[in-house]
Amino acid sequence: MLFAIIFGGLIGYAFGRFPGFLVGAAIGAFLFQRMKKRLIGKLQNLQSGFIESMFAVMGALCKADGVVTRDEIRMAETMFARFRLNEAQRALAKEAFNRGKSEDFDLDAELDRFLRSTGRQPAFLQMFLQVQVSAVAADGVVHPAEHEMLVHIARKLGLPESQVDQLEAMLRGAHAGQAGGASNYSTSQQLDDAYKVLGVSPSVSDAELKRAYRKLMSENHPDKLAGRGMPESMREMAEERTREISHAYDVVKAARSRNG
Repeated sequence: MLFAIIFGGLIGYAFGRFPGFLVGAAIGAFLFQRMKKRLIGKLQNLQSGFIESMFAVMGALCKADGVVTRDEIRMAETMFARFRLNEAQRALAKEAFNRGKSEDFDLDAELDRFLRSTGRQPAFLQMFLQVQVSAVAADGVVHPAEHEMLVHIARKLGLPESQVDQLEAMLRGAHAGQAGGASNYSTSQQLDDAYKVLGVSPSVSDAELKRAYRKLMSENHPDKLAGRGMPESMREMAEERTREISHAYDVVKAARSRNG
């Protein structure tokens, strides 16, 4: 704001000396406040649209396998707390979730609305897909019908199908870690998933692997995503994603070190 006042004042001074400086400074302050209000309003609308579409699509995904279970409803309610939604936002999210479960829900129309409200910002699109995968994979398992819908959502958002595989692999690793290393999650599966998380094939060189890792860490840095408009309530999920990327990189490096 100080810059706007000084800048406006200097322009005013050029035309009317000291009185012009005062008028220019006042105009600069006024314009700054107007711009600030418009930007805040735009950000709030963006975040409200994100929340509504996120839970509507989540409701549709939970219904994809034919039935919405009590566990899936609890998962959605857990998301309310995780994203620190206030009462008004919770009411909006519940209404959207129920709308998504309805038989006449138009998934493509909802995704089109989401794309318009976010201006197709890559950070929002990727975070949106991550939330959906996290929701249906809360128990570490993704039903085939849910996977098919996730792929459809990714394509509609202009994201590659590989991102669904990447996120599912990431969540399998996280779920196994939380379970203390699931017995049915072998070392070879862990390594395969680590490569998927990093978005590279096992044949890449060490240099290519490092470049892919650094690129992913840069793209998913919570501060960078926040600067692009990501709601602060989603910082925790962004931080989890960077931890999983880092863990995948460690898994691959350890395997390559063992194999010489």
